[in-house]
Amino acid sequence: MHEEMSQLLTALRGAKDFETAAAATLRRMLFLAQETVASSRYAARARVLRGIVHLRPGEAYRRLAALDVGSSEITDASVGTPFFTSATAWRAVVEHRCAVSIDVNVGTVQPHAPNAPVTGDPGLAGFHSNESRQRFLGRHATHVCVLPLRTPAGGIEGMISLEADCLAAMGQEFVWLTVGDRLQLLADVAAPYLAGLPQRPVATPEMDEYLPVVGRSMAELLPILRVFALQDETILISGATGAGKSRLARWCHERSNRRGRPFETLDLVTVPEDLQMAELFGWKKGAFTGAVKDAPGSVARADGGTLFIDEIDKLSLKAQAGLLHLLESRSYRPLGEGTGERQADVRFIIGTNADLHAEVRAGRFREDLYYRVNVLPVRMPALQERADEIPLWARYMVNRRHRERSPEGSARVTPDAERLLVGSSWPGNLRQLDNIVRRAYTLAMVEQPAATGELVLQEKHVARALDYEQTPGGKPLPEALRAAAQAFVAEARKRPLDLDLAEAFRGLVLGMAIRQVGRDEGFKLLGRESLVKNRNHHKALKRELDKVEALYKALGEEHSPFADLLSEDEAA
Repeated sequence: MHEEMSQLLTALRGAKDFETAAAATLRRMLFLAQETVASSRYAARARVLRGIVHLRPGEAYRRLAALDVGSSEITDASVGTPFFTSATAWRAVVEHRCAVSIDVNVGTVQPHAPNAPVTGDPGLAGFHSNESRQRFLGRHATHVCVLPLRTPAGGIEGMISLEADCLAAMGQEFVWLTVGDRLQLLADVAAPYLAGLPQRPVATPEMDEYLPVVGRSMAELLPILRVFALQDETILISGATGAGKSRLARWCHERSNRRGRPFETLDLVTVPEDLQMAELFGWKKGAFTGAVKDAPGSVARADGGTLFIDEIDKLSLKAQAGLLHLLESRSYRPLGEGTGERQADVRFIIGTNADLHAEVRAGRFREDLYYRVNVLPVRMPALQERADEIPLWARYMVNRRHRERSPEGSARVTPDAERLLVGSSWPGNLRQLDNIVRRAYTLAMVEQPAATGELVLQEKHVARALDYEQTPGGKPLPEALRAAAQAFVAEARKRPLDLDLAEAFRGLVLGMAIRQVGRDEGFKLLGRESLVKNRNHHKALKRELDKVEALYKALGEEHSPFADLLSEDEAA
């Protein structure tokens, strides 16, 4: 064992990237597993198949590398059978912080920790879904050992799974417990290298209308997303509001086997709690007050295609139970329909900006539903983490806006303007950036009202657009309010301004609160927690921001500073 450790450390120290480190680690772990099988009672009836490194810091997948026995190179994860393990196995690894053994045919998951219970219901194949069992058997894996990638600080950054084929050991103890401690030692040595080394440079991805900009961090994420896109299991996309989750969901749909079929979005922020079940499953005439005719729900409209459910954390506990039933049975019943259930041929992609695990601990999200949707988890980086994309997005956005006005024209952003954008903070992510670019474009058009060719977005235009986002320079509130009132009166002396337009102040306050602390927290901060609880705050926000829009139009502005807050798309 000392020699194996020494060889592995030498290889890891010389590795320049994740893939090289993964291959070195798996090669030695597979060799150790083969030695153990050869000296066991299953020597003539078992074969070790492959090893797989699953790097998933913070629960979200980042990288995947597989090595088949006899191969010298990492297998392309986008070709052939997908190399995913069971969600139940990951759950057990995290809970017990130790290796687990899976008997695929019997459906048991056995933690290697002393006195840990063996989990698994033969009727459920011991996994979170029958798909897990079929996926293992599809690559001839009957016995699997899953080991945590434990960092020196005590975190779990992912796992390594080793797969073997041995029907003779069905229902009996295989070799994993015998060799588990030595395998775990190798995994512990490799973990810091696997978590810390960069990915091999990837080819510049082909950009399209769904992801027109791809920076370095997104380019590293796309290979595993291509693999996820080809599966029919649920993808969970986490990330800040406005980061581009709906764009990513549509990108996955267009690269799936369901492309060309419906892509439906259900944004739960816009749906009152008492209508969530109806929006999901549809209803029959007379099912509730206002149901004057039959209506299909999102599931029916997405039939054969993909349903993207955004802000899943906003789903009520009652609706969570309905969604859980749908995911488990692939069947549902519209509201008001008497008997029988309809089959759902739908692939689900879920979006959230919340920590769902924390929501589970707080009792606001069902644990069983959490493990149902957390099958293929990925994290969408915030725009601030993708700073190299900011100039590219700004160019794309300003040209898109200019083509709306002048189809034959073009627009560009000066380097100074781009540097100013990169140096700014973007808590609102792509939505906020688009709003700033549109505002700067309007300011540039004031100087070039007849521009039909090239329009240049300069640093001064961006600076003025950003100024709208800034808070007053430390003035006491009474003084700032007096200044705002004086400015309103001064403007009214130049052009007709109705006093009712001053009601926009409520919307300005609300918009600024949302910009600073988020939508739900903004309402709560301003004493409107009941609206959030009843899921009526979206309507209230629209009502107040409509007044802000009216004021800005009266002042000759094309858009208000908060026009992006009501966008229905994840990124404009």
